Amino acid sequence: MRKSWFKPLLATAVTVFSFGVASVAQAQAPLKMAYALSQSSHYGAGGDAFAKSLEASSQGKFKVQQFANSALGGEREVIEGLQLGTIDLAILSTGATLNFVPQTGVFDVPFLMRDLAHARKVLDGQIGQAMLAEFSKRGLVALAWGEQGFRHLTNSKRPVVSAADAKGLKIRTTENQVHITAFRQIGILPTPMAWPEVATALQQGTIDGQENPLSVITSAKLSQLQKYLSLTGHVYAPAVIMVSPMVYEGLSAADKKAFKEAGIQAAQAMRDFVDNVEKNGVEQLKSEGMEVVTNVDRKSFEEAVAPVYPEYAKKFGKELLDGIKNTQ
Repeated sequence: MRKSWFKPLLATAVTVFSFGVASVAQAQAPLKMAYALSQSSHYGAGGDAFAKSLEASSQGKFKVQQFANSALGGEREVIEGLQLGTIDLAILSTGATLNFVPQTGVFDVPFLMRDLAHARKVLDGQIGQAMLAEFSKRGLVALAWGEQGFRHLTNSKRPVVSAADAKGLKIRTTENQVHITAFRQIGILPTPMAWPEVATALQQGTIDGQENPLSVITSAKLSQLQKYLSLTGHVYAPAVIMVSPMVYEGLSAADKKAFKEAGIQAAQAMRDFVDNVEKNGVEQLKSEGMEVVTNVDRKSFEEAVAPVYPEYAKKFGKELLDGIKNTQ
């Protein structure tokens, strides 16, 4: 008799214990956050702030494990991972998102943003917030706009002061048709390339240069691979903090609020990082051996890309372009 009741009781106890262990393990499984740059970059600053905010607000319910340096793939693969649920969180450039949410390309129109203050007002205002909502139509969830700063040109061939100096240079770009159109108009030879391939391409001379904000140029140590930096400031580069819909749709209202707040904290941390780099980055790169052209003839670049503005107006709408331009 003892055996007859003991075995079912033992089986039940084992089942309950196993379920409890599985539940605890599941609750403690960290969310996977992916991004292209190092953890010491502005992306890493955003990732750290997001993780800290979310863990604190959820009292440890959610933890974040960061996968820097494209450890989970290039940006296109990361976005697909968010859609499939194989990646939980990401910080991404609009160079990748515009292939999924084409409207985000409007922020990449050259010489549209006047300065960082202008760009931040646009992104924090009605235009930027409406653009975040567009992601849900593509099976994605965007929490907040992060930041990279204004993009500048580097190369290994010659100093670039005017648009004429840039002609013929083979420059790596993101898979961003807005950028590519502008560079072709200038006479640059744009070469779309995933970020993990760039260092090798620069070392081998497959490309002459690349263009990125100071936040990327410094954190990626491009001074070791490029001789010349020209402060062209040709395009403002936002970033976007995203969460997989597979994660987000299963959250309570309170948890969704915590994720949103974590996104806002991540965005602020990225802006703080950019502000610091804008103050100190040029001197750092000079000390590392780069020749920096500060007296760039921006007007020559603006005039060179002016003929493609009607194409941008057709693509994004003149009203939207004017709305961004006129934001005060």
